[in-house]
Amino acid sequence: MRRRRTMKHTGRAGVSWDGPLGHRATIGRAAVSWTAPRVSSALFALLLALTVLAPTPSLADDTVDVIVQQIPGTSTNVAALIEDLGGSVTGELRIIDGYAAELPASAIDRLSADPAIASVTPDGTVELTGWHFAADDQESLASVADKVTNADQFWNNGYTGAGVDIALIDSGVSPVDGLTLPNKVVNGPDLSFESQDPDLRYLDSFGHGTHLAGIMAGQSDSTPAKISTKEAKRHFLGIAPDARIVNVKVATRNGATDVSQVIAAIDWVVQHRDDNGMNIRVINLSFGTDSTQSYYLDPLAFAVEQAWNRGIVVVVAAGNDGNSSALRNPASDPFVIAVGAAAVNGSERTNDDSIPKFSSCGTNQRHVDVVAPGRSIVSLLAPGSAASVDHPEAIIDGKYLVGSGTSQAAAVVSGAAALIIDQRPGITPDQVKALLMTTASKIRGESSNCQGAGLISLGDAVHASTPSKDQSVQYKPSQGTGSLEASRGSFNLSHDGVTLEGEQDIMGTAWDGASWSSLSAAGASWSGGDWNGASWSGASWSGASWSGASWSGASWSGASWSGEVWG
Repeated sequence: MRRRRTMKHTGRAGVSWDGPLGHRATIGRAAVSWTAPRVSSALFALLLALTVLAPTPSLADDTVDVIVQQIPGTSTNVAALIEDLGGSVTGELRIIDGYAAELPASAIDRLSADPAIASVTPDGTVELTGWHFAADDQESLASVADKVTNADQFWNNGYTGAGVDIALIDSGVSPVDGLTLPNKVVNGPDLSFESQDPDLRYLDSFGHGTHLAGIMAGQSDSTPAKISTKEAKRHFLGIAPDARIVNVKVATRNGATDVSQVIAAIDWVVQHRDDNGMNIRVINLSFGTDSTQSYYLDPLAFAVEQAWNRGIVVVVAAGNDGNSSALRNPASDPFVIAVGAAAVNGSERTNDDSIPKFSSCGTNQRHVDVVAPGRSIVSLLAPGSAASVDHPEAIIDGKYLVGSGTSQAAAVVSGAAALIIDQRPGITPDQVKALLMTTASKIRGESSNCQGAGLISLGDAVHASTPSKDQSVQYKPSQGTGSLEASRGSFNLSHDGVTLEGEQDIMGTAWDGASWSSLSAAGASWSGGDWNGASWSGASWSGASWSGASWSGASWSGASWSGEVWG
């Protein structure tokens, strides 16, 4: 019997098309873009109530370094409580109402159980749901753009991603400096379980989506109109600073989402890619499962291929399962750009580049296509998000977060794709992939599986000829008629003890792969606000969830899940 990761989700369910500033958009339209920062204090307060993540040392008497966070408003003297349990406070962390402390391992459960304690987490370099955090060996985006990828050579030639929309299917985007310029971010549908909560709708309570949005297309409010190498050293700039983010939220504070939500999001992007002034040419997808079926049958693989065939470059994180691991689904689909992570150490030299141990490499049959900087990348912080609250050690200047993973590497490549499309508007996804691969630089000493064609080099790509359409490699296309449950692999949501499994989506609607794939191929899977035969729009979802509970009446707060589906 295969091992199943059961994942409970949090937040209230529902899909609303209200923008974050109260503007309403009709089905098929993106909501009004942000013009001013708005981070709800209620959002911050809600996210402080985190699930305890206690380390499990091998010896009960070991002393461990921990971050202890107090629930706001409680009067308990936490420092005294730590000392009463045999520990000692090593620092106060006022920004999160917490303390850095040394604590006997045997006391962790007792401290965690105290009603005044929000969380007890390991200090140092730790991992949250597949991506990593550390405050050392920081890789600034200025360094990534200038010294490593040479994205600035596109900027200096007048190509900054202007006019190109990148659909970010992730955990939402929060309006922080770097993402608040007019028309920088527009909202598509919120398909996450947080979509009915006005303090969470569209916003990033996880911290993952905002971090990636900054890497792809961030730009400080104070940046001059003309973007250049010099400005990257003075202002926060993403790889394609004039590209626009289309925010399609599918995940909650702990990263919880189902394959059916991600497929619905991809279908929406494909169907509405050029509506109302949008020009979605890139999808960034840092989601991946350990699907148990071939890409030829997998519905998620079929969905990304439909986007690819309609002129959208699909960039997918390879996964953070280690060098010996296969690629996650849908990175395993040979059509898309599967991206692994590289550690580049902030220098122009290539002899110190390497592949981090966490980066999935793939197999001889299907491995990563290219790699990009993905270790210790400094990007935007979503205030109050799980990432920021659980990992204060990774916060810089109160507004940046240091994160590592193939997600970050994929975001770099998504920005790179936007630059290439800005320069060559008629280029196809196959040609973008070929251009990135033929101009990449090999990393000495690393296997072909782990690096693919090598580290992307935009300094070479900007001057290279566009590959011929005739040079495109032909693969067997996915049929999409396989199992939705097999596509989930071992990642299943659970609510009230009822696991979402079998051939049904989150609405409890039966899944017919043959019927859906026909509609998806025809660009008709969304009909108004309906997808797969049920309403996914409006103030609340109709009917009941897979667990039988009414969406409007159920409480969706509770325990966290593994969240490893995010790269």
